Amino acid sequence: MSHRPPWPRPSKANSACWTAACGSDESGDSAAPSADSAQKGAFPVTLDHKYGATTVKNEPKRIVTVGLSDQDAVLALGKAPVGTTEWLGEFKGAVGPWAEKALGDKPRPTVLHDDGTGPQVEKIASLRPDLILALYSGLTKDQYRTLSKIAPVVAQPKDVPDWGISWQDQTAQVGKALGRSDEAKALVARTEKHITDAAAAHPEFKGKTAVMATPYEGMYVYGPQDNRSRVLTGLGFQLPTGLDKVVGEAFGANISKERTDLLDTDAVAWIVTDPAKDAKKFHADPLYGKLDAVKEGREVMIEESSHFGSAISFVSPLSIPYTVDRLVPMLSAAVDGKTDTKVVHPAS
Repeated sequence: MSHRPPWPRPSKANSACWTAACGSDESGDSAAPSADSAQKGAFPVTLDHKYGATTVKNEPKRIVTVGLSDQDAVLALGKAPVGTTEWLGEFKGAVGPWAEKALGDKPRPTVLHDDGTGPQVEKIASLRPDLILALYSGLTKDQYRTLSKIAPVVAQPKDVPDWGISWQDQTAQVGKALGRSDEAKALVARTEKHITDAAAAHPEFKGKTAVMATPYEGMYVYGPQDNRSRVLTGLGFQLPTGLDKVVGEAFGANISKERTDLLDTDAVAWIVTDPAKDAKKFHADPLYGKLDAVKEGREVMIEESSHFGSAISFVSPLSIPYTVDRLVPMLSAAVDGKTDTKVVHPAS
């Protein structure tokens, strides 16, 4: 089945289905009311990362983001990047519908593309940035060195896998780089409250198991160090026993047929191309089709080309409220213990 890779890299085979323009849907309420300038005494500031440390001497005015969702933290803290990198969806300016409210009347960013060969260096240079953010990324050392010749670069952390930074740390790092650490801290607290409030409203999630997966080159599961999994655990779910060993140090991994049991959870959330067609193919699998999760209707099918499908993989302070409000009803239907309850995909 055709499916985009599980890591944040665009798939040319699926590019035609990403035609949704930025809608007018609500953007969530986590955007921080931001001051016009940075906190007093915030600069210079030094940020540690995988390739060393980067010092930002003054408040950045022209920010370029090359990570998957770094632009959302920038927008939520009151700034608009001059350039963003498009990974998921063909959103105008690479700003998802959940972030439109935060963008407001600020100039829409120039869109950069990464087809798997790395950032568009010349185009980035033409934007004259004074800060380049690559926090939620897999930036290589050579790419870091090249971009550092253009402007200070804040790369991914050294103590987590590539693409493994938590959305909380990502927001905190962006806050430091922009001189708005206090606002970033408040933003994280508000976003976490949205998750914990949802968990409190659904005590049935506590102690249940759940896993996020996608049918890329077989069956691919997201591990404990992936933000999609962190949303599930934030809602009260537990990840299946042994998932961490199968995934190892990466953010996710393909599982063998012998480990199909990892998907036999109280709720198994699939990011798929076509929910109906893909479910039919899954159920025809001699191992997966026999799982209790299938027999008891515990599957959550998320259409990857929908706005909701993009938000699932974004996991930012702006997309999380948007995601949680749509995902929670689906998870609730999946774990209600009734085989005839239909898990309904949101309209957007």
